Amino acid sequence: MTARDFLFLPRNARFADLGLLLLRVVTGAFLIYQSHDNVFSAARMDEFVKFLTAFGFPAPEMMAPLSVYAQFGAGIAFILGLFTRWAGLITAFNFIVAVYMVHFADPVPKIWPAAILIFLGLYFGLRGSGRYGLDPMLEGRAGPR
Repeated sequence: MTARDFLFLPRNARFADLGLLLLRVVTGAFLIYQSHDNVFSAARMDEFVKFLTAFGFPAPEMMAPLSVYAQFGAGIAFILGLFTRWAGLITAFNFIVAVYMVHFADPVPKIWPAAILIFLGLYFGLRGSGRYGLDPMLEGRAGPR
């Protein structure tokens, strides 16, 4: 191993798609976990509508399900690597709105989870699913690169 190899670890690049898969799965699982109760419980959805109303969201009866189903659907899409770029952009937009409307005056530690989801969404929106997802198969580029 050369000093350059030691410093820059070029062999790690062969695991980049695996790392992307793990990041997608963990992010997707988090989004599903965070939104599933609102998807499957009308009472929890009503609570979320009241929450959005308290923060001055326009049309909270429409925005609550839109936000919840966007998160839930994006979570599934990230896990499957399906329409990953769209799911990423939708996630980024959803959490930009959340940070602006709900967390803007909060200290950084409270903003952090939503802010990270903005950047993860942007990353997935720009990067796509990587090798291990349904997107490459649907795009006709499956297999080793």
